[in-house]
Amino acid sequence: MELRGKKVLVIGAARSGLAAGNFFSIHGANVYLNDLKNEEELPKDIIKSLNKIGVKLILGEHVTIEKLMPEIIIVSPGVPLSIQPLIEARKRGIPIWSEMELAAQNTRASMVAVTGTNGKTTTTELLGIIFADSGRNTFVGGNIGVPFISKAEDLLVGDVAVLETSSFQLETIQKFKPHIALILNITPDHIDRHGTFIEYINAKAKIFVNQDKNDWLILNWDDLETRKLADKAKSNVLFFSRRHNLKEGFCVENGFIVAKIGRKVVRILEEKDLLIKGGHNTENALAAVAAAWTMGVSVESMAKSLKTFPGVPHRLENVLTYKGVKYINDSKGTNPDASIKALDAYEKPIILIAGGKSKGSDFLPFAEKIKEKVKDLILIGQASDEIEKAVKQVGYSRYHKASGFQEAVTKASFLAIAGDIVLLSPACASFDMFDNFEHRGDVFKELVNNLAL
Repeated sequence: MELRGKKVLVIGAARSGLAAGNFFSIHGANVYLNDLKNEEELPKDIIKSLNKIGVKLILGEHVTIEKLMPEIIIVSPGVPLSIQPLIEARKRGIPIWSEMELAAQNTRASMVAVTGTNGKTTTTELLGIIFADSGRNTFVGGNIGVPFISKAEDLLVGDVAVLETSSFQLETIQKFKPHIALILNITPDHIDRHGTFIEYINAKAKIFVNQDKNDWLILNWDDLETRKLADKAKSNVLFFSRRHNLKEGFCVENGFIVAKIGRKVVRILEEKDLLIKGGHNTENALAAVAAAWTMGVSVESMAKSLKTFPGVPHRLENVLTYKGVKYINDSKGTNPDASIKALDAYEKPIILIAGGKSKGSDFLPFAEKIKEKVKDLILIGQASDEIEKAVKQVGYSRYHKASGFQEAVTKASFLAIAGDIVLLSPACASFDMFDNFEHRGDVFKELVNNLAL
């Protein structure tokens, strides 16, 4: 793609937007960056770096498309496609891409893309470790960590880019074509953004829309919505299952994670030897094994990686054991299904801290699991009334409300006795109180560690 002299608009001054702006600037494009925050609200170092590379800033208001008339627009994942500038751009036929699409068109690496409502980050990071341990030069990023565009051009043929991809990023793909696409599960999420569950599924399904017979699609057999997507695939489909003994695919058989391809049954390792625990993590491991298998990673190398991978921060992360109480940070549990999985990972009595900004979720299934597993529930944030209504509907009454995070942690520590688990798994987004789920998890860990001082 010839970029020199092109007029480019980047909307959103978050990580991916800044990386895209830098990429275009390096390649000689005329770059404009638009954000609703004004200059005083953005970090000074960001303003300085953008000015240094010649990016022109339009801040504190929506850009006027008919005045600027960019040739291409890069939209940050957090920016809804329903804003007026993007509506106007579509009317005028101006291409709207995510940073992921831009990177995909500027790399020579084999792309392994992971999506799903839950488990994306763990599976992406695990695959990164598996490929790196096998000797492949591997990049891990996308929706986590480093934006793909910042490294895309540096990757060579034979290298692997393992990419976490969100529904927001997939909405705007054009030619994005991963060699291997994984869909881990699909449960209702981000309904506030997509409008309906069907539209959310359609966004997820774009991960494989450009694949062909030389590519692979890996799907969760146990998840009906995910399984049904096989009928739409033009690529080779492989299934994984934790609950069923598949005739073909990747599953658990007699306590072993196995590959069943053709007439062969190959044992990878015993499920109990996975360092990451919980049924949901077995599913993540099965998906990763399927992807690694298609890329030719040896069984021995896979098994070694699976035995040593410790998991990711903010997902069932052990913070501290104090006075016999274990404190667990699951701030990445940003929807009810993720938090249900977190509750299912433990057998001991649980004091649960939940709440935040609702994403249009149905909290009734979560409430049923709370009734089954939770000793005491502490509610915080904007969604606390919604969750309270759901738990009352299922006949659960051991809930308490806290005005803030400090009060929630203090109340949890007061209610807990030796042998209990205090679990932060909010089932909600963090934006009503925090910058992101990492910020929320870090504050939780700081407050918990202060208990022992």
